[in-house]
Order: sequence, then C-alpha cells, then structure tokens
Amino acid sequence: MLIAEIIRKKRDGQVLTADEIAEMVQGISDDSASDAQIAAFAMAVLLNGMARDEVAALTLAMRDSGDVFDWSDLPGPVVDKHSTGGVGDNVSLMLAPIVAACGGFVPMISGRGLGHTGGTLDKMESIPGYVATPDNARFSKVVQQVGCAIIGQTAQLAPADKRFYGIRDVTATVESIPLITASILSKKLSAGLGSLVMDVKFGNGAFMPDFDRARELAISITGVAGAAGLPCHALLTDMNQPLADAAGNAVEVTTAVEFLMGTRREPRLLEVVIALCGEMLVTAGIENDRHRARELALSALEDGRAAERFGKMVAALGGPADFMENHTAHLPQAALQRAVPAPAAGCVSAIETRDVGLAVVELGGGRRVSSDAVNPAVGLTGLLPVGAEVEKGDPIAFVHADSEEAADQAQATLLSAYAIGEPPEPQPVVREIIE
Repeated sequence: MLIAEIIRKKRDGQVLTADEIAEMVQGISDDSASDAQIAAFAMAVLLNGMARDEVAALTLAMRDSGDVFDWSDLPGPVVDKHSTGGVGDNVSLMLAPIVAACGGFVPMISGRGLGHTGGTLDKMESIPGYVATPDNARFSKVVQQVGCAIIGQTAQLAPADKRFYGIRDVTATVESIPLITASILSKKLSAGLGSLVMDVKFGNGAFMPDFDRARELAISITGVAGAAGLPCHALLTDMNQPLADAAGNAVEVTTAVEFLMGTRREPRLLEVVIALCGEMLVTAGIENDRHRARELALSALEDGRAAERFGKMVAALGGPADFMENHTAHLPQAALQRAVPAPAAGCVSAIETRDVGLAVVELGGGRRVSSDAVNPAVGLTGLLPVGAEVEKGDPIAFVHADSEEAADQAQATLLSAYAIGEPPEPQPVVREIIE
C-alpha cells in the first residue's frame, strides 16, 4: 500500500490495520517514507487519535524495527520502570539496584534531558569512565552479573522510534498520547521486559501538568502494554515541586549515593522510590502483596545490598571501582557555590518547578535543543521543599555555577520560582496507582 494512502486513511479518521501500520513503520525505518510524510502521519494521529489496537500495533512494529533482547536464560524476572520526567527526579539511580538486590533483573534503557526535565543518562555520564552506551554483549553481561544496568538507547534498539520522535519534536506533534505511548513502550519492549512500572508525573514541573491528562496517559500506557503482552502498572506522582533537593547531573548522583548509603534520605523521595520498587516487585511476581513488597525493597536499601549493587554496576560499565566510597573525589565540581537567600520570612507556599529546571538549563546543566552539550558539574542543591519555614536571608537553595554571571541568572530565576507565604495544605506525593 502507498504511504500516502495510509496517511489519507488516518487523516479521514479511519482505523488502520496492523499491516498498514507495519507498512508505515517500515517506511520510517528504511527511508521509503519521507520526513514530510512522517510528519503528516503524526499530525493525522494527533488530530484523530488511535484505537488501543492501533497503538499496540504501532508499538510492536517499532519494537521490531531493531534488536529485541532475549533474557530467557536469566534466573529471575526482568522488570523496568519509566518516568515521564521531572525536576530532581533521580529515582532510577536508586530503584534499579534496590530491585536487583531483591531478585529482579533491571535492564534500564534511559534517555537524556531536554527542556526543563533532567535525563537519567546525563546523570550517569557525570561519573568518570562510565560507558552509557555499551554494545549489546556488554549490556547483557552486566545485567546478568550485577542484576541491573542503566544505559542509553543504542542505534539498534527501536530505530524507527528514534527517527519518528525526531520528526515529531520539530512538528508540534509530541503531545499525542497514542504516539507517546507507542514511543515509550516500543523501547521498553525492545529491552525484552517481562513487566513494567510507569511513573507518570503531573504538576507544574511535569511534561503533562494537568492531572486528568496525565491520568489519561497512564491509562493508555497500561492498557496498550497489556494488549502487547506486557504487564504494566502506573503510579501518578506529584511534580509540583522538585522531587529531590538537588537538580543537575553530578549533584543528583551525589544525592543518589547518599540515599543508597543511608547518610541522607528525603521523605518524599524515599516514598516514591519505595512505592515504585514495591510495584515492580509485584508486577514481576517476586512478591504478591504490595505492603510486603515495599518492606522487601526497604530492607534491601537499609542493609546495604542496594548500594553494593550500584557500585558494582558503575565499575562494570567503566566507572571507578571505589565510586561509592569516594564519589565526591570522582564527580566533577563547579567553580563556585552560592547560597540564594530567602527574600522574606515565612513558609515556602509554592514552587514553580518548571522554572527550577530551567535554572539548571541556564547554568549549562541541561539542553535547549538535543545537540547542546551538558556541563555535568553545575546545578542546584539544598532546594527547600514546599512547607519549609524560613527566616529572611536563610538559604532556599545553593547554586553551583561556573561563572558569577551564570550564578546571578540562576539566583534570579530561583527567587522568582519560590513563593514565601502561608503554609499550604500538604499533598500526597503518590496520588493514584493504576493497574
């Protein structure tokens, strides 16, 4: 069938067959579909939507456009988690080794940051020597030996999605829930997962600020994953403030190490990490009861097994063998550190979380476009949470910058992002679980 006829059919709101979708994905993969045709197809889907079976067919076709891992020789279940992104969200760094310590295998294929949200891959690449895009053989070996590996998408994994997303990114079609669903799941299915847990963020620092819209995405992903044969649960979590008290790359790795080693664990971050770990253990069949699963995850964290796994993963992927013990010596440091003083006494009543993420971008710790280089050393630490009490002049955060000019700009952005006033009503960080 001609690509133009497939576009015409979707343009007119008709349902595509699995064969027609496979033909479209083949065109994306082998360049027989032009960029203009792919953009037209994406816009037709954005405007007219897709039925669940269509999204499942698109997901599977993009999965099969490249390599698909086979973990059938592993002695335990293969499970992963995916977050829709936020500010101060370094959950993956703790979650993967915790679940591995509980008997799961976590082949985590992560992305880079773009816009105001940070990327797990950028955080891992702040570790000297860490190979974030190993070949398939090394990736498989680390997962088998350590139980987890956090890497980036290689050219061989779901290549159709990579081209498709690049075109969507410049044609105002990223927001399509069917296309978001297929993009996420095609990469996860190519990793050979047995189950998946989604962390779908909502709030002013999330990709989808509106709760109902985020919930719609969570329902779409869990439903399409099930139709594609992948058990999937989703947690809807609050991103109306940074999840951790640090935002950046090396500074978030430091937070993760401190969390794993037990020197410092912020309550909101701990709640999200353990909730997601528990759900992963349930979907993987390691534990049937959600409460017991969370206790199992907490035990692996508190007795040091998770920290040990993280250290082994870093070393196996080229990082320092003594990283956990000497992470401060290995991670890059910014040239200067500056406290941002509170302009008045009171309580942190609200935070414009997206602006906090943009402050990191302004420092050089994020990207405006995908080709931008990232400075791993810069960022923010000591970010006060909503509800914290302050006196005038108390630090609401610390800026890590490479110049006074960059620090000035980040400070101004932070001061405008923080509202000091009356204490707000506390909100749960995990709003809902969708099975």
